[in-house]
Amino acid sequence: MKYKIQYKSSVKKDLKQLTNIEANKILTQIENILTVEADRFPLLKGEFKGLRKFRVGDYRVIFTLTKEEVTILKIGHRRDVYR
Repeated sequence: MKYKIQYKSSVKKDLKQLTNIEANKILTQIENILTVEADRFPLLKGEFKGLRKFRVGDYRVIFTLTKEEVTILKIGHRRDVYR
């Protein structure tokens, strides 16, 4: 199944904090992998219950998944993204 990717407006701010190389790598991985396999990534627990995470090196992409759409909520370094 092919998922449509949507970005929350705050993701633009998250990407500005990264280098161009890191941001492009993350966006490429989102477009190549999450559009096809978004349902295979783990669900989060606790405060973030119901959300999913996608790992790209030391960075995490936090997203929600519906039947046809992936909504990217936050992108950040693994030490900061859950705060």
